[in-house]
Amino acid sequence: MTDIAKKKEGYREDQIQVLEGLEAVRKRPGMYIGSTSERGLHHLVYEIVANSIDEALAGRCDVIEISVEKDGSVTVKDNGGGIPVGPHPKLGIPTIEVVHTILHAGGKFGSGAYSVSGGLHGVGASVVNALSEYMTVEVARDGHIYRQRYERGKTASKLEIVGEADYTGTKTNFKPDPTIFEKVEFDFESMVSRCREMAFLNKGIKIILIDNRPEVPKRVELHYEGGIISFVEFLNKNMEIIHKPPIYIEGKKDDIYVEVAIQYNNGYNENVYSYANDINTSEGGTHLTGFRSALTKVINDYARKYNYLKESDNNLLGEDVREGLTAIISVKLKEPQFEGQTKTKLGNSEVRTVVESIVGEKLEYFLEENPQDARNIVEKCIMSAKAREAARKARDLAKRKNVLETTSLPGKLADCTEKDPALCEIFIVEGDSAGGSAKQGRDRRFQAVLPLWGKMLNVEKTTVEKVFGNEKLMPIVTALGTGMGEDFDITKLRYYKVIIMSDADVDGSHIRMLLLTFFFRYMRLLIEKGHIFIARPPLYKISKGKEYVYAFDDNDLERVLKEKGWEKKDCTFQRYKGLGEMSAEQLWETTMNPETRSLMKVKIEDAVEADTVFNDLMGEKVEPRKVFIQEHAREVRNLDI
Repeated sequence: MTDIAKKKEGYREDQIQVLEGLEAVRKRPGMYIGSTSERGLHHLVYEIVANSIDEALAGRCDVIEISVEKDGSVTVKDNGGGIPVGPHPKLGIPTIEVVHTILHAGGKFGSGAYSVSGGLHGVGASVVNALSEYMTVEVARDGHIYRQRYERGKTASKLEIVGEADYTGTKTNFKPDPTIFEKVEFDFESMVSRCREMAFLNKGIKIILIDNRPEVPKRVELHYEGGIISFVEFLNKNMEIIHKPPIYIEGKKDDIYVEVAIQYNNGYNENVYSYANDINTSEGGTHLTGFRSALTKVINDYARKYNYLKESDNNLLGEDVREGLTAIISVKLKEPQFEGQTKTKLGNSEVRTVVESIVGEKLEYFLEENPQDARNIVEKCIMSAKAREAARKARDLAKRKNVLETTSLPGKLADCTEKDPALCEIFIVEGDSAGGSAKQGRDRRFQAVLPLWGKMLNVEKTTVEKVFGNEKLMPIVTALGTGMGEDFDITKLRYYKVIIMSDADVDGSHIRMLLLTFFFRYMRLLIEKGHIFIARPPLYKISKGKEYVYAFDDNDLERVLKEKGWEKKDCTFQRYKGLGEMSAEQLWETTMNPETRSLMKVKIEDAVEADTVFNDLMGEKVEPRKVFIQEHAREVRNLDI
């Protein structure tokens, strides 16, 4: 009998414990999955997948298959031990039914079924069940295939044997309830991105994703024997790195398993991602604090020991040793304590000490044993410190300049009269011509307009000190009032809606990308808190007689004509080359009027993916942009040449 087979035998009915009933999930879904938006929708999939990952962590599973079906449902199948199906010792009903219909019923509450777990096995399954139109679960176990169906959280059929099996595992098919969610269409690429993280964090496991909705189904296999080392290499694939391979650290202490991969590149950004039991702790926590503390201390100690830093030199700061750093911190522990409903910050105080100890000891050993790599890293950190000091001087100069000016607001800004930031919005407009139309067409009570002109700075390719004082970027910083970088303070935001308004052409797209790159790198909280929007000016005006309508793109044009029942030959078309071609009245009617406009909110659903895209599109290397264009060329709908 294999080790996996032996471990599968250890998952029993009496290891499933009941804490409380399944109430209020459908009434308050946001309490359990964060929201009923697209993010919450995908969270359903990840909860079921997390259960399979837990089987892998327990040594009972090595293949997980996720399929998006044509009917909009999702199937998750694994080769784990299979959810227990016998009568629950306390409730007397099939244990599989307990797991899926009672909240906080699972094998993770000190019962010994799992040493560590990241999902909410039992909790997750019951929540997903409650928020699904239907769910069907098949379990292969003890030589049989068992099946049970649920509808909106309630049992819809008795547990039945539907076949024989010489294997074990669980297959769950569910369809999200359209009366709960804003939309029930899954984004396959988003699922691939999240599952790639899971595959990196659990080396050796194979995750297969299949999208059965297209005429030709898509299939993606994710399998990384290198684990988080491969993860760091993936993140740095288009960067110039200063040492090979990534530094790998692992260790275990007090039942806390720590795994860290580190690699420096020649860039200016810090890309550090932390995980606890495979959960992306986007707000950090004690494991990240311990890592940062150890990294700063070890590099300073090494720099002092070998005279890279003189006695008169100040110590390197944390930000100095993290510039150009790409790192993954992954911890696994028995009883993680997460802060907040969405589990984005690890709170276990003991984890900090363990991570700090393991990383400190093993990073020091690496530097001593690899003097050339150590030299490259320390010199990079010292250069970062010098750049920080230059940036500080530039920042102080910019502050003094503002104090000396007669007004702290940029001269081209047409401000609004409303003083409550929650009621105010600012349009950042490409070009003086469009800015003039926007100023004339706006509602000056609550709408401000800031025109931009000339080529903007690409912050992905430059140092911090060059960003401060830049004549294109600083007016934006000044107008918003928040400061930037380490001085950023969102409580000083003067407009709760920051709207990028540019032409619907290639140049306009480039302007948008440059602005988004700046916000992502220096004011990321504006995006995370939902303050950044993109205006959607129309591409066409379609007239028939005295009646006219607008269309955003070619697809929208066809939709509008179909809805109106108009034939193309009977219509007059005006194609706008830019915002400057619109009158103030047209710009207000189509793009600025809150009653009729269409805004797109900029969101970061996946920070890792966002960082990779910004680096590919805006970084130094040309090849990644070529690859991106080749892969996505067929998706282009409007391209002005």
